[in-house]
Amino acid sequence: MESRIRVLFLMLSLAAVSVTSTGCALWPFGRHHRTEAAPTEASDATGSSPAVVDPTVTRRKVKTPKIKSSDFELGVYAGSYSAQDFGVNPVYGARLAYHISEDFFAEGLIGTSKTGRTSYEELSGSSQLLTDSQRKLTYYNMGFGYNLFPGEVFIGRNRAFNSAVYVVAGVGATKFGGGTHFTVMAGAGYRLLLTDKIAAHLDVRDHVFQNDLLGYQKTVHNLESTLGVTTYF
Repeated sequence: MESRIRVLFLMLSLAAVSVTSTGCALWPFGRHHRTEAAPTEASDATGSSPAVVDPTVTRRKVKTPKIKSSDFELGVYAGSYSAQDFGVNPVYGARLAYHISEDFFAEGLIGTSKTGRTSYEELSGSSQLLTDSQRKLTYYNMGFGYNLFPGEVFIGRNRAFNSAVYVVAGVGATKFGGGTHFTVMAGAGYRLLLTDKIAAHLDVRDHVFQNDLLGYQKTVHNLESTLGVTTYF
Protein backbone atom coordinates (compact mmCIF):
# COMPACT_ATOMS: atom_id res chain seq x y z
CA MET A 1 0.00 0.00 0.00
CA GLU A 2 2.77 2.35 0.89
CA SER A 3 4.58 1.52 -2.37
CA ARG A 4 1.50 2.42 -4.44
CA ILE A 5 1.24 5.80 -2.80
CA ARG A 6 4.88 6.49 -3.63
CA VAL A 7 4.35 5.53 -7.27
CA LEU A 8 1.33 7.88 -7.45
CA PHE A 9 3.28 10.84 -6.03
CA LEU A 10 6.13 10.11 -8.45
CA MET A 11 3.79 10.28 -11.45
CA LEU A 12 2.28 13.56 -10.25
CA SER A 13 5.76 15.06 -9.84
CA LEU A 14 6.81 14.06 -13.35
CA ALA A 15 3.63 15.54 -14.82
CA ALA A 16 4.17 18.85 -13.05
CA VAL A 17 7.77 19.11 -14.26
CA SER A 18 6.71 18.35 -17.87
CA VAL A 19 4.07 21.12 -17.90
CA THR A 20 6.53 23.65 -16.52
CA SER A 21 9.34 22.90 -19.02
CA THR A 22 7.47 22.46 -22.34
CA GLY A 23 4.31 24.53 -21.87
CA CYS A 24 2.24 21.59 -23.09
CA ALA A 25 -0.48 20.16 -20.87
CA LEU A 26 0.15 16.47 -20.39
CA TRP A 27 -2.42 16.24 -17.68
CA PRO A 28 -5.44 14.53 -19.18
CA PHE A 29 -7.75 17.28 -17.91
CA GLY A 30 -5.55 20.16 -19.05
CA ARG A 31 -6.35 22.53 -21.96
CA HIS A 32 -4.09 22.69 -24.97
CA HIS A 33 -3.36 26.30 -26.09
CA ARG A 34 -1.64 27.08 -29.41
CA THR A 35 -0.53 30.55 -30.41
CA GLU A 36 0.09 31.37 -34.09
CA ALA A 37 2.13 34.33 -35.20
CA ALA A 38 0.12 36.83 -37.27
CA PRO A 39 1.59 37.58 -40.69
CA THR A 40 3.27 40.95 -40.81
CA GLU A 41 3.33 41.45 -44.61
CA ALA A 42 1.19 40.28 -47.51
CA SER A 43 2.96 37.98 -49.92
CA ASP A 44 2.23 36.93 -53.44
CA ALA A 45 2.18 33.39 -54.83
CA THR A 46 5.98 33.27 -55.08
CA GLY A 47 6.45 34.29 -51.48
CA SER A 48 7.83 37.75 -52.28
CA SER A 49 6.17 41.07 -51.50
CA PRO A 50 4.22 42.63 -54.45
CA ALA A 51 5.60 45.73 -56.15
CA VAL A 52 4.09 49.04 -55.16
CA VAL A 53 2.21 50.79 -58.06
CA ASP A 54 2.94 54.48 -58.43
CA PRO A 55 -0.41 56.25 -59.07
CA THR A 56 1.27 59.27 -60.67
CA VAL A 57 0.73 59.24 -64.47
CA THR A 58 2.64 61.58 -66.75
CA ARG A 59 0.21 63.24 -69.16
CA ARG A 60 1.34 63.49 -72.76
CA LYS A 61 0.42 66.41 -74.97
CA VAL A 62 -2.04 65.51 -77.72
CA LYS A 63 -2.18 67.70 -80.83
CA THR A 64 -5.52 67.56 -82.62
CA PRO A 65 -5.03 67.24 -86.41
CA LYS A 66 -6.62 69.94 -88.54
CA ILE A 67 -8.24 67.85 -91.28
CA LYS A 68 -9.69 69.84 -94.16
CA SER A 69 -13.10 68.79 -95.37
CA SER A 70 -12.28 69.39 -99.09
CA ASP A 71 -15.93 69.85 -100.01
CA PHE A 72 -15.23 72.07 -103.05
CA GLU A 73 -14.16 70.75 -106.44
CA LEU A 74 -12.71 72.90 -109.22
CA GLY A 75 -11.54 71.83 -112.65
CA VAL A 76 -11.60 72.11 -116.43
CA TYR A 77 -12.92 69.91 -119.21
CA ALA A 78 -12.88 69.53 -122.98
CA GLY A 79 -14.78 67.45 -125.50
CA SER A 80 -17.32 67.70 -128.30
CA TYR A 81 -20.54 69.69 -128.54
CA SER A 82 -23.18 68.65 -131.06
CA ALA A 83 -25.19 71.76 -131.87
CA GLN A 84 -28.33 70.66 -133.68
CA ASP A 85 -28.24 71.81 -137.36
CA PHE A 86 -24.74 73.30 -136.81
CA GLY A 87 -22.53 70.22 -136.61
CA VAL A 88 -20.25 68.69 -133.97
CA ASN A 89 -17.55 71.04 -132.71
CA PRO A 90 -14.96 71.20 -129.90
CA VAL A 91 -16.08 72.56 -126.51
CA TYR A 92 -14.09 73.81 -123.52
CA GLY A 93 -15.25 74.74 -120.05
CA ALA A 94 -14.74 75.00 -116.32
CA ARG A 95 -16.58 73.37 -113.45
CA LEU A 96 -17.07 74.29 -109.78
CA ALA A 97 -18.89 71.90 -107.47
CA TYR A 98 -19.78 71.79 -103.79
CA HIS A 99 -20.36 68.39 -102.18
CA ILE A 100 -23.27 68.81 -99.81
CA SER A 101 -23.00 65.25 -98.52
CA GLU A 102 -21.61 61.91 -99.65
CA ASP A 103 -24.55 61.52 -102.03
CA PHE A 104 -25.56 65.03 -103.17
CA PHE A 105 -23.60 67.86 -104.75
CA ALA A 106 -24.27 71.19 -106.45
CA GLU A 107 -22.32 72.44 -109.44
CA GLY A 108 -21.88 75.36 -111.77
CA LEU A 109 -20.49 75.13 -115.31
CA ILE A 110 -19.43 77.51 -118.03
CA GLY A 111 -18.54 76.28 -121.51
CA THR A 112 -17.95 77.64 -124.99
CA SER A 113 -17.89 76.29 -128.53
CA LYS A 114 -17.67 77.62 -132.08
CA THR A 115 -20.45 76.15 -134.23
CA GLY A 116 -20.13 75.28 -137.90
CA ARG A 117 -22.28 75.90 -140.97
CA THR A 118 -25.67 74.34 -141.53
CA SER A 119 -26.36 72.01 -144.46
CA TYR A 120 -28.39 74.77 -146.14
CA GLU A 121 -25.40 77.13 -145.97
CA GLU A 122 -23.13 74.45 -147.39
CA LEU A 123 -25.44 73.68 -150.29
CA SER A 124 -26.36 77.28 -151.17
CA GLY A 125 -22.75 78.38 -151.25
CA SER A 126 -23.16 82.10 -150.61
CA SER A 127 -26.02 82.12 -148.10
CA GLN A 128 -25.02 82.74 -144.49
CA LEU A 129 -27.52 82.49 -141.63
CA LEU A 130 -25.16 83.70 -138.89
CA THR A 131 -22.18 85.95 -138.67
CA ASP A 132 -18.90 84.67 -137.25
CA SER A 133 -19.57 86.32 -133.88
CA GLN A 134 -23.07 84.80 -133.73
CA ARG A 135 -21.69 81.30 -134.29
CA LYS A 136 -19.93 81.39 -130.92
CA LEU A 137 -21.96 79.47 -128.37
CA THR A 138 -21.57 79.99 -124.63
CA TYR A 139 -23.61 78.32 -121.90
CA TYR A 140 -23.95 78.79 -118.15
CA ASN A 141 -25.53 76.04 -116.06
CA MET A 142 -26.39 75.49 -112.41
CA GLY A 143 -27.42 72.02 -111.32
CA PHE A 144 -27.58 69.33 -108.68
CA GLY A 145 -26.14 65.85 -108.82
CA TYR A 146 -26.65 62.54 -107.08
CA ASN A 147 -24.09 59.74 -106.74
CA LEU A 148 -25.93 56.63 -107.86
CA PHE A 149 -23.26 53.95 -107.61
CA PRO A 150 -20.26 54.82 -105.44
CA GLY A 151 -17.60 52.11 -105.49
CA GLU A 152 -14.00 51.25 -106.29
CA VAL A 153 -11.93 50.41 -109.35
CA PHE A 154 -9.06 47.96 -108.91
CA ILE A 155 -5.95 48.22 -111.08
CA GLY A 156 -3.65 45.30 -110.40
CA ARG A 157 -3.61 43.53 -107.03
CA ASN A 158 -2.50 46.42 -104.81
CA ARG A 159 -4.13 49.55 -106.21
CA ALA A 160 -7.75 50.65 -105.73
CA PHE A 161 -9.40 53.95 -106.71
CA ASN A 162 -12.70 55.37 -105.44
CA SER A 163 -15.27 55.99 -108.15
CA ALA A 164 -18.90 56.94 -108.62
CA VAL A 165 -21.57 57.01 -111.32
CA TYR A 166 -23.77 60.09 -110.94
CA VAL A 167 -26.68 61.88 -112.58
CA VAL A 168 -27.08 65.66 -112.87
CA ALA A 169 -29.86 68.05 -113.82
CA GLY A 170 -30.22 71.81 -113.80
CA VAL A 171 -31.07 75.00 -115.62
CA GLY A 172 -29.11 77.82 -117.19
CA ALA A 173 -28.74 80.01 -120.24
CA THR A 174 -27.24 79.56 -123.70
CA LYS A 175 -25.97 82.53 -125.73
CA PHE A 176 -26.13 81.65 -129.39
CA GLY A 177 -27.23 83.22 -132.67
CA GLY A 178 -27.46 86.72 -131.27
CA GLY A 179 -29.80 85.79 -128.40
CA THR A 180 -29.90 84.21 -124.96
CA HIS A 181 -32.03 81.11 -124.51
CA PHE A 182 -33.29 79.53 -121.30
CA THR A 183 -31.76 76.06 -121.13
CA VAL A 184 -32.57 72.83 -119.31
CA MET A 185 -29.60 70.51 -118.77
CA ALA A 186 -29.59 66.82 -117.83
CA GLY A 187 -27.00 64.08 -118.03
CA ALA A 188 -24.82 61.50 -116.33
CA GLY A 189 -21.18 61.13 -115.51
CA TYR A 190 -18.45 58.95 -114.11
CA ARG A 191 -15.94 60.16 -111.51
CA LEU A 192 -12.61 58.44 -110.74
CA LEU A 193 -10.47 59.67 -107.85
CA LEU A 194 -6.86 59.36 -109.00
CA THR A 195 -5.53 60.66 -105.65
CA ASP A 196 -7.03 62.19 -102.50
CA LYS A 197 -7.14 65.57 -104.29
CA ILE A 198 -7.38 64.82 -108.03
CA ALA A 199 -10.35 63.33 -109.90
CA ALA A 200 -11.09 62.53 -113.53
CA HIS A 201 -14.58 63.00 -115.01
CA LEU A 202 -16.37 61.58 -118.04
CA ASP A 203 -19.67 63.36 -118.71
CA VAL A 204 -22.50 63.17 -121.23
CA ARG A 205 -25.12 65.95 -121.11
CA ASP A 206 -28.05 67.22 -123.11
CA HIS A 207 -28.72 70.97 -123.41
CA VAL A 208 -32.33 71.67 -124.37
CA PHE A 209 -33.62 75.09 -125.44
CA GLN A 210 -35.76 76.75 -128.12
CA ASN A 211 -34.67 78.99 -130.97
CA ASP A 212 -35.99 80.30 -134.29
CA LEU A 213 -32.78 80.61 -136.29
CA LEU A 214 -34.23 78.65 -139.22
CA GLY A 215 -37.34 80.81 -139.48
CA TYR A 216 -39.58 78.90 -137.07
CA GLN A 217 -39.62 78.07 -133.35
CA LYS A 218 -38.15 74.68 -132.53
CA THR A 219 -36.77 72.78 -129.56
CA VAL A 220 -33.16 71.74 -130.02
CA HIS A 221 -31.16 69.07 -128.20
CA ASN A 222 -27.45 69.78 -128.09
CA LEU A 223 -25.55 66.73 -126.88
CA GLU A 224 -22.20 67.22 -125.18
CA SER A 225 -19.55 64.65 -124.19
CA THR A 226 -16.49 65.78 -122.24
CA LEU A 227 -13.49 64.52 -120.33
CA GLY A 228 -12.23 66.64 -117.43
CA VAL A 229 -9.98 66.81 -114.41
CA THR A 230 -10.74 68.47 -111.07
CA THR A 231 -9.07 69.11 -107.75
CA TYR A 232 -10.60 69.16 -104.27
CA PHE A 233 -9.97 71.98 -101.80
